[in-house]
Amino acid sequence: MSAALQIDGLSFAYGAKKALDNVAFQVEPGECTILLGPNGAGKSTLFALITRLYDAREGRIALCGFDVKQQSLQALAKLGVVFQQTTLDPDLSVTQNLRYHAALHGIGKKQADKRIQEELERLAMYERRGEKVRQLNGGHKRRVEIARALLHKPSLLLLDEPTVGLDVPSRQAIVKHVHDLVKQQNLAVLWATHLIDEIDADDSLVVLHKGQIKANGRLAEILKNTGWADPGQVFQKLTQSDKGGTA
Repeated sequence: MSAALQIDGLSFAYGAKKALDNVAFQVEPGECTILLGPNGAGKSTLFALITRLYDAREGRIALCGFDVKQQSLQALAKLGVVFQQTTLDPDLSVTQNLRYHAALHGIGKKQADKRIQEELERLAMYERRGEKVRQLNGGHKRRVEIARALLHKPSLLLLDEPTVGLDVPSRQAIVKHVHDLVKQQNLAVLWATHLIDEIDADDSLVVLHKGQIKANGRLAEILKNTGWADPGQVFQKLTQSDKGGTA
């Protein structure tokens, strides 16, 4: 069975400035991988390459075995994305936003409405399906975006700092929901963040700093191999300077 996401030898530069330098890792089905790094680490560039907003000249990205460059349609059909900035239409209702997304993926109205109900009920948002998006708070908008990203049954969910600016209860609810999806639906997740408390003990961890991977593996294994106490110490040790190797 192919990895949900396979990245090999990926490099990217903005002119003379190198944003990613020989990045390589994979995300398996049923695995939540936390992409941890400070601002400017290269997380957003990596997501832009996975989603083909940018094209990489060096390296390879594959989704469920499909090359993102050579087999774009098949690859991107496996992908659900929640970007850092909201992309919902504020003047449409929750249901209208989700139906529009479903139509883009060729899902018929009957099937779309069934999936919309399923995803919104999981997120305790079905009763608000008729409200305009502009009436929702930040946490509820995020729930709608997660529901939208899952409508076409992707194999990999990309989350680009989805809880930035949310209150603690909203953040905790989204973290729990995503981890439940991983366990219950065998979903693969790549979650970009710089917030340590969003990491679950069973997660895998990729630490990205200045475009290079500084650690890659199961959190428990990284802690055991380094002797560090928690993911906060991992983050601090690996991103405070250019000294130190890869865990």
